[in-house]
Amino acid sequence: MKKTNVFRTLGCVAVAALMLTSCNQTAQKPAQTAGAETTAPIELKLAYVETDSIMSQYQFWKDCSKILEQKSQNIQKTLAGKQQQLQNAAANFQQKIQQNAYTREEAQRIQASLEKQNNDLQVLSQRLGNEFQAETEKYNIALHDSISNFLAKYNKDKKYTLILSKAGDNILFADKALDITDEVVAGLNKAYKPTSAAKKEKAETAEEKPAAAATTTKKK
Repeated sequence: MKKTNVFRTLGCVAVAALMLTSCNQTAQKPAQTAGAETTAPIELKLAYVETDSIMSQYQFWKDCSKILEQKSQNIQKTLAGKQQQLQNAAANFQQKIQQNAYTREEAQRIQASLEKQNNDLQVLSQRLGNEFQAETEKYNIALHDSISNFLAKYNKDKKYTLILSKAGDNILFADKALDITDEVVAGLNKAYKPTSAAKKEKAETAEEKPAAAATTTKKK
């Protein structure tokens, strides 16, 4: 299983899918008078948020990315170890075959066992891949919900008609005065409460750093 940035890519999709629209501000209905109908002009109040900044500065997603990266590495390590064991067993089997070390029945039995191990490895790879994809989707949904919930509260006072998600060149031009990225990122981080999994990941990372430093010192 190749190491990819799939969780980051899916995270960007999750943020972009929001379109960061305000749920609390709706367009006004045309004003009506007793004798005639008149249409009042709708005053739009717009803003935008840089998606890349949320992905790189929102602590929640940074924690999620670390958890997913560690899980990806664990999966790769597990599959690589089992693959190596299978290769070694197959190589040993071929060597013994050349040495006529097995009877026909023994050789058939061992070959069947190796084929089963290979099939089991493929099944395991598929299962772990599906689990990783499901966990990635879970974090993307959580990312979507956290941003959506925050903006619903944020916009009660701001009263924006529309808050856009700016990712790359999806918006050809936007006045920098409409950029509320810093406010949103700061608000998201203030509201974020790390989960037990995120706290555990941070603790393990903190323990690894001194160990790595000590190893480097010994080598010198």
